[in-house]
Amino acid sequence: MYAARGVLSVHTEQGTSVVPANRVAWTPGGFTHYHQAHGDTDMRILFLTPAQARLVPPRPSVFTVSDLAREVLLTLTGPRSYDPDAHHTAAGQARLVRVLVDELDQAQEQPLQLPEPHDDRLRALAQLLYDDPADNTPLAELGHKIGASARTLSRLLRDELGLTFYQWRTQLRICHALVLLAEGHDTTHTAHACGWSNPSTFITAFTTLIGTTPGRYRSAN
Repeated sequence: MYAARGVLSVHTEQGTSVVPANRVAWTPGGFTHYHQAHGDTDMRILFLTPAQARLVPPRPSVFTVSDLAREVLLTLTGPRSYDPDAHHTAAGQARLVRVLVDELDQAQEQPLQLPEPHDDRLRALAQLLYDDPADNTPLAELGHKIGASARTLSRLLRDELGLTFYQWRTQLRICHALVLLAEGHDTTHTAHACGWSNPSTFITAFTTLIGTTPGRYRSAN
């Protein structure tokens, strides 16, 4: 799944992937999933055969889209790909798919997959953060609301999700920020809505994960 414009969120039993226009989401066969579009989104979907999918991960993933991969995706999913009179023969399309798979095989996976917690205490914690991404309540106080200590929650986050509380909350907030930017909100509003009191701190966190500033990202979409 690729958003040539806008932002997609793809939900599976393993978690939620947020897919801005410079990323592509891969969902293997057998994973029940659904997706949502945020803002003015141009969504492209490409299916791979089991043989073609052998070089990509057997789990839901998000990758950076290279310039070459983007052009291949647009070509394979554009109107001409369904035109029987076009020059894109089946063999030619198969070659393009191989190029795309090679590009994905070399691409770096991105931390835009929010893992879905299974422990009831982590689920309760996640719901608090989903309901209010701007909440800056310390972990100990959040734990008090759901009946678990900060030490227990930190251990569960590390063991189950492989993340610290700070890393998890930051990823959740950046994912929420992508949606707000796609809906047309400016950087300052988005920063405050996602829990950053200082827009410059938000810009730094956003750029670290997404690879571009919020302003440039918003302008490009």
